[in-house]
Amino acid sequence: MTAEDFRQDFPIFQGNDYVYFDNAATSQRPLQVIDAVSDFYKRSNANPLRGLYDWSVDATDRYEHARKVVASFIGAASETEIVFTRNTTESMNLVAYSYGMANLRAGDEVVITVMEHHSNILPWQSVCNKTGAKLVFMEPDEEGYISREEYESKITERTRIVSVGHVSNVMGVTNPVKEIAALAHKVGAVMVVDGAQAAPHMKVDVRDIDADFYAFSGHKLMGPMGIGVLYGKEKLLDKMDPFLTGGEMIEYVTRDSATWAELPHKFEAGTVNAADAVGLEEAIHYFEKVGFDFIREREIALTSRIMEGMKANGHVKLYGPEDPADHCGIVTFVIDGVHPHDTASILNEDHICIRAGHHCAQPLMQFIGAGSTARASVYFYNTEEEVERFLKSLDGVRKVMGYGY
Repeated sequence: MTAEDFRQDFPIFQGNDYVYFDNAATSQRPLQVIDAVSDFYKRSNANPLRGLYDWSVDATDRYEHARKVVASFIGAASETEIVFTRNTTESMNLVAYSYGMANLRAGDEVVITVMEHHSNILPWQSVCNKTGAKLVFMEPDEEGYISREEYESKITERTRIVSVGHVSNVMGVTNPVKEIAALAHKVGAVMVVDGAQAAPHMKVDVRDIDADFYAFSGHKLMGPMGIGVLYGKEKLLDKMDPFLTGGEMIEYVTRDSATWAELPHKFEAGTVNAADAVGLEEAIHYFEKVGFDFIREREIALTSRIMEGMKANGHVKLYGPEDPADHCGIVTFVIDGVHPHDTASILNEDHICIRAGHHCAQPLMQFIGAGSTARASVYFYNTEEEVERFLKSLDGVRKVMGYGY
């Protein structure tokens, strides 16, 4: 199948001429995912885990089956290691507060990179401030790579937690999380991986990485908004207190005390998002139908042409690796003399959608000396024709801004 074949499954692409190059923010959804969510509400709309009648039992079964599919998708040992959350942000906060607050002390260190999304910075800032631990930043080279020398110098005997994005949402680089995890474990630290940008683009095997925690969001993987995943090793989750309390996460409650439900339910307070879990399951099935090889092949081809066209423009500064194959479909750039917000607005006039701003990565913006940047991000359903439209529109941005060329 071709990109054009797959595009027929996406209702948003039908009947309009928009070019959608903001896939790093959220992907589009195929009809199969939309129908799966709709079908849940049509046939199984009851509160899961609580009722003994048919609809509730069916809702529970579909919710738990989705958990099994997610566990298989990322190579977890058991579905009990899969916690459903709202998104990666909630997952990272769960780890920071349920694990970090209980295990960090004054003088301990949490190691992250300066490239992290705010969702992998702010929770650790907060927990370090509360516990007296220190937040340590690994820094990349000018192409965005974290060198072995860098992580070996920053991860020390004082390190208790290492938390790293699998793929940078700005530079596009894939960090060596397996090697970093090995070093973290060597010094007795746990390894947390923000997989929001990785899960939609590559095969993730949490046991091969040896991640202690791994988080990703459904909406970047063609799934619904409002469903996320936290993988955690059972031995760690079992010892952690819940992040939220109330609802179905209890076993028994008295006036003075409570005991928690078994894993993973003790981390899923309140009415669960069963419909979107079912949608995420369908998204995973669709993703597997497309295939990792096809996704990577398409992303490299499109990214290569975008970077080639930008370099030919003569007024575009690119960020990230020189090799298009190391961008994971993300191309971050600025145009000489043009604010990224103006770039995005001008492209929008041609019905081309890109992202502009700090991309929830302000420490990285400060590190590279840019207040903000523009970002074009492609996925397997984008086409060569869309790339050419984008490059043609990009070539006219400076003229619109009054530069004459």
